[in-house]
Amino acid sequence: MPQTAFLFPGQGAQTVGMARDLCAALPAARRLFDDAAQILGYDLLDVCVNGPADKLNSTVISQPAIYVASLAALESLRAKPAVEAEVVAAAGLSLGEYTALAFAGALSFADGLRLVHQRGQAMQAAADATPSAMVSVLGLTPDQVEALCAKASAGGMVRVANLLCPNNIVVSGTRAGCDEVERLAPAAGAMKTIRLAVAGAFHTEIMKPADETLAAALAQCRMQAPRLAVWSNVDARPHTDPEEIRGLLVRQVLQPVLWEQTMRNLLQAGVTQFYEIGPGRVLAGLLKRVDRKIACENVAA
Repeated sequence: MPQTAFLFPGQGAQTVGMARDLCAALPAARRLFDDAAQILGYDLLDVCVNGPADKLNSTVISQPAIYVASLAALESLRAKPAVEAEVVAAAGLSLGEYTALAFAGALSFADGLRLVHQRGQAMQAAADATPSAMVSVLGLTPDQVEALCAKASAGGMVRVANLLCPNNIVVSGTRAGCDEVERLAPAAGAMKTIRLAVAGAFHTEIMKPADETLAAALAQCRMQAPRLAVWSNVDARPHTDPEEIRGLLVRQVLQPVLWEQTMRNLLQAGVTQFYEIGPGRVLAGLLKRVDRKIACENVAA
């Protein structure tokens, strides 16, 4: 029997129109959005389907939207119980870690949605307080990107935020720091840089005090041991202890996402089949950069 891992996407995977066909075809998926509307107080499905894009892309909307859309996509796999029976691990990119925890039973759908909603609000507030940005740097090693950040910090604070796959590393910082990264990157040997369409410098100290807000929310949230290990962005290791998971989710707001190392550790642990569940195909693409031979099936939202 193959060992399978479910992967759940993070912020940036959203697109206007997502979940339209899924909810039209699958009553269980539509019910999740109906429940979300009751919890959030607005019609999340309408924003997912009709936009406008700037509203869907806002941190306070996109985080709940991706969480619910990904769990709705999961419902389409429930018709194939043999697939779910083979799952031994789950992981999610940043926001997607909450979806992974809900899938694994550590969080209820409703509690996970409330947490994601509060997380999005807190991160948006931190971004509004300090003009900041994120930039993807392609073609450099982690050490080279660290050196680039150190040099660019003369213009403004900038840090490594996401280690996604070989030669694809995202940095976060003040807008001036990110401007300097873009200016210095060609001379450092980077193939290109891409300014990301996000509200601010996620996974750096600029997100203070969002971590404190989230810690308070997590302290009030019911969490139980997941039925299978969920791999943390912070240390690229599996965890099942609820208190450990709470602490890691708080640390995740300020610390880099170790996605490439998480994929390598899952492969080393014996996972041979992956499913990317939710909007987009970003995670499958990143996995191919880690190991081209590994299959990753997309279950679209």
